[in-house]
Amino acid sequence: MSSACTSRPGWYTCRAALPSLAEIAWRARNQAVRAAWSPRQVTRQQLTRAVEGVPARELAFTAVLPPGTAARVPEEARRPLLEAADRLLQGEWETLGVLRTDVERPDWFRDPVTGRRSDPDKYAFRIDYRSEEQVGNVKQLWELSRLQHLTVLATAWFLTHDERYARRVADHLRSWWRENPFLSGVHWTNGIELGIRLISLAWIRRLLNEWPGVADLFERDALAVWQIRWHQQYLAALPSRGSSVGDHVIAEAAGQLVVSCAFPWFRESERWRRKSALLLERELIRNTFPSGTGREPASDYQCFIVELGFVAAVEAEASGHPLRPATWARLCALADSAAALVDERLRPPRQADCSEGRGLLLDAPTRNRWASMLALAEALVGQQDWWPRPSADAASSIVGALAGSRRQIGGRPTQRPSRFADSRITLLRTNGNNEIWCRCDGGSHRTAGFAARAHADALCVEVRYAGVDILTDPATFCYHDERAWRSYSRSKIAYFRSKIAHDAAEHGGRSQPGEGGPFMWVRHAHTREIEVLDDGDIARWTAEHGGDTSLDPPVLHRRSVLLDRASRSIDIIDQIDGASHDIRLAFYLGPDVQAELEEPHAVLDWSTASTPGAARLELPLGLRWSLHRGETDPVSGWYSPGLGRRVPAVTLVGCGRCVPGMPLITRLEFLEVGKPGKSAVSQQAISWTTSAALSERALEIQAEAR
Repeated sequence: MSSACTSRPGWYTCRAALPSLAEIAWRARNQAVRAAWSPRQVTRQQLTRAVEGVPARELAFTAVLPPGTAARVPEEARRPLLEAADRLLQGEWETLGVLRTDVERPDWFRDPVTGRRSDPDKYAFRIDYRSEEQVGNVKQLWELSRLQHLTVLATAWFLTHDERYARRVADHLRSWWRENPFLSGVHWTNGIELGIRLISLAWIRRLLNEWPGVADLFERDALAVWQIRWHQQYLAALPSRGSSVGDHVIAEAAGQLVVSCAFPWFRESERWRRKSALLLERELIRNTFPSGTGREPASDYQCFIVELGFVAAVEAEASGHPLRPATWARLCALADSAAALVDERLRPPRQADCSEGRGLLLDAPTRNRWASMLALAEALVGQQDWWPRPSADAASSIVGALAGSRRQIGGRPTQRPSRFADSRITLLRTNGNNEIWCRCDGGSHRTAGFAARAHADALCVEVRYAGVDILTDPATFCYHDERAWRSYSRSKIAYFRSKIAHDAAEHGGRSQPGEGGPFMWVRHAHTREIEVLDDGDIARWTAEHGGDTSLDPPVLHRRSVLLDRASRSIDIIDQIDGASHDIRLAFYLGPDVQAELEEPHAVLDWSTASTPGAARLELPLGLRWSLHRGETDPVSGWYSPGLGRRVPAVTLVGCGRCVPGMPLITRLEFLEVGKPGKSAVSQQAISWTTSAALSERALEIQAEAR
């Protein structure tokens, strides 16, 4: 990695080296618009003078919910929602792992993590929002200003007509209007935030429709009307594009579409609606595979995109401007693949970054996001027989009421898929209770531009027992400024994105992909799936990783994973072809798992987890094994339950020197099952293809080790 990529200007230099000429021209145009817009900034002082004496406009809100909608919300969804709303009235709200107690009268510019306060009067495009020195933790600031705590309060009013909820919504909205005039402060620096905020505003107005003060809060308030217009002007003039992360583009288009349909109050509204609908439809196709999985190699963003897409599609339908059938079909495919990817507790893969973004929040924030998304999909397009059965909640009931009837989508899978060939995700799993769930990653960063959300996780495996993380992915923890955890140095990739923080192998002390910054890879991982077979008793997956060709001399890493359903065991076979290099092989355990290392095996125990269990992990011979947990110098042994949170977790690391052609064989056997069966690898019934075959010597080594 060149030293140019370790500075802020150098980051842009590296980024500019990769896009097309058209995108470079577009970025230059965007910078010119931002500079030219400086005189259009509205300060808080100007806003106060401008609002005085402005007459109310004759506007109306007609995009209302049908009668009887509130009665559709099940009681089991009402209780946690109202509890969350009551805590909000007391000033309590959790944002990305931080319990805030100051939300009764929020300071929209104070970061609760660092205590720093960004300048509310600074021109938005002169703020470096990635700088913690300038703004604090910007994700914390943005999260509250998405106004999704107000959609929760508005839903509580909709269900109870308790005046306290509506008054608190009105107080917070008027505060936000006043404190955040056009282009002033950090909340105007990123288009995705504006898109999500617009969705919140449309639904707040809809849910409060029968509250006597709602018209004075929205259409009769000149400042509210200006804010809605300013948001749309911004998104129309400064859309994300090209190699920008796809969920940003989709959120911006969805927000613009929702509000131009719900608030068609401006002469540009029809043009904004048409353009945003076309943009949303194009970007949904562009950023997802036909199988319904996302092109961005980060599982969390699929849930976010599905919510955004469905909410926007329902709004367009309700306004009499439905999206194309192909768009609904792709959204349905996204929902079907999500239903196939989750484990028995409706938990998705933990692959790569996770920002916990919500397209629309109408339920208690503690509700499982993927369960809520699947419930919404069930209300809009129905579910297949093989789907899990998520319970209905407030969002699925209310959005489903606005949609009217379910859409009928043809061509859906009649059995639960286990492989998604286009995104190279394969699931090996058992049936019945105490499911063994194993995700095998054969995907490539090359499918997603800069792969901004990706980690160095080629050939990674993720294993769960009854929804409990056994071999796991560390996920994200942070996005900006925490250099040891997220960013990078000239010598190594920081922890949560690194190869050694995943169930994978690191060769020659390198993390394989070349990092150009906290959201960019300048050298992508290259993987190739070789074999995926399932004969009933045995399911197996084999792929190889060519990203280590940067080593001199290069190596090729091939990994096979076998699930033996009869013995409830998993075998992982790593074979390194090419030259001999130092190797570190890591097995990253979930936070509920305790481990005792007794080389050449480790005893795993998760007796305090939701579903207790134990396992024996037989480790490859020829490596020196060590156990790490919660270490900081160097960083090792951490797990992120969500953005902004980290907890200690055990990592087993084997160090040594790989011998080309000699396999490293690992076996995970769950001990709570009665009599153990034969090793999956040693079963004579397995016929290996030439490209995937282990050598006879590998079988001999394994037999000797057993």
